[in-house]
Amino acid sequence: MILHCNFEELRALSAGAEVVRTEVMASSGSAIAAPAEAAALVDALLPRLTGDLSVATLAEQRQVRTAVSAICESLHLRMDESILAHNPAHEEAVNFYFDYAHTRTVLDRLDRMGSEMDAIIELITGQPATDEAAATITFAD
Repeated sequence: MILHCNFEELRALSAGAEVVRTEVMASSGSAIAAPAEAAALVDALLPRLTGDLSVATLAEQRQVRTAVSAICESLHLRMDESILAHNPAHEEAVNFYFDYAHTRTVLDRLDRMGSEMDAIIELITGQPATDEAAATITFAD
């Protein structure tokens, strides 16, 4: 399946991925830093952010979703910090808002994609998607 992303969404995801990477490098014990698994998935996602994403399996969708969720959460926290440090109309707060909003819309599309993949696997197999089915049943672009 194809996850369509526009230029602004790809830019926001890339910027957010860099925020996550910076947070992990700066302090892995911080409340903001993404868990190690999510940070690794963000690193794996970053080179793919050049256009629409092809997602072949439900397992891959879950990995991409984990990465995008970590990016989204990090941007949301940064936005909140910026609002409280400055004000809602401060340029940094506004930039974080737009990055967060673009990332959040991608996360919503990923959630819907995952629900559709899960439903199709259940239709095909007659049971909820297992880890094996999620990794082996492929979806065409």
